[in-house]
Amino acid sequence: QVQLAESGGGLVHAGGSLRLSCAASGTIVSFNTMAWYRQAPGKQRELVAEIITSGNANYADSVKGRFTISRTDAKNTVNLQMNSLKPEDTAVYYCSSRIFGTTLWGQGTQVTVSS
Repeated sequence: QVQLAESGGGLVHAGGSLRLSCAASGTIVSFNTMAWYRQAPGKQRELVAEIITSGNANYADSVKGRFTISRTDAKNTVNLQMNSLKPEDTAVYYCSSRIFGTTLWGQGTQVTVSS
């Protein structure tokens, strides 16, 4: 069964850090574009960061300089290091894997940042 499993979410105070991890199973994601999205209550899901096979990454303006996406293809994983967290970063964070127009989603992990 092909699936993505996120981990690492939790509750943190503003200014703190969290590291999210996403592990793919049942498939190899070396050639896929991997990304993290988030969805806050009452808002649409938005792209946080994505990383392509070359390792080049793109970030939402709201997280530039604070978040870092990385991938370890040998382990079929992608991570999101989140520093200087703000209350507005509170959301469910989803991992995605995209190739040839097909996107696979994880179940999401909750990140809550208290002020």
